[in-house]
Amino acid sequence: MAVNLVKGQKIDLTKKGDKLDRIHVGLGWDPVSSGKTGGFFKKLLSSAPEIDCDASVIMLNEKGVMQSNKDLIYFGNLQSGCKSVKHTGDNLTGDGDGDDEVIFVSLKSIPAHIHKLVFVVNIYDCARRNQHFGMIQNAFIRIVDQTTKKELIRYQLSDDYANQTSLIVGEIYRRDNEWKFSATGVGTTDTGIKTIINRYK
Repeated sequence: MAVNLVKGQKIDLTKKGDKLDRIHVGLGWDPVSSGKTGGFFKKLLSSAPEIDCDASVIMLNEKGVMQSNKDLIYFGNLQSGCKSVKHTGDNLTGDGDGDDEVIFVSLKSIPAHIHKLVFVVNIYDCARRNQHFGMIQNAFIRIVDQTTKKELIRYQLSDDYANQTSLIVGEIYRRDNEWKFSATGVGTTDTGIKTIINRYK
């Protein structure tokens, strides 16, 4: 059974030995008016144009700073420079079942100078399209052990994010030679990934 977290809660990922290596991280939600549940980046039928949600990872050093453009993994850069983080690619509509956008992480391959991976989601072209997360419900993040295919963590983003256009969803970070996950759940009004990463430069 996966651990169901609440906002602000932290959990060890590697405390039970050093066996956890490859994980995938998925984020998902549904449109408020669709009446549907489950699935990652489900097709948002209620708006025109459809809401295009983008998941990204920001890799930070011990000072909380992004050192290189390759430390931002998103639809425009699908792999980190160290190749430890890989994005499956952009999905413009979320059409189809299962994991539409997934980010794979090899924990053992993350360089020693990287201390934190921040997972964020933003709505593409949100200002021009007048879209925000208040149009979305059932938002969640989950972490799956790639070796066993078991879901380890699921965090439901249950807060009201009306008028928010980006979400800092969660973090994987080093502490005492272990990897931990923190459920962040902070909404912002950043209009794109470029403004989000300015927080980490």
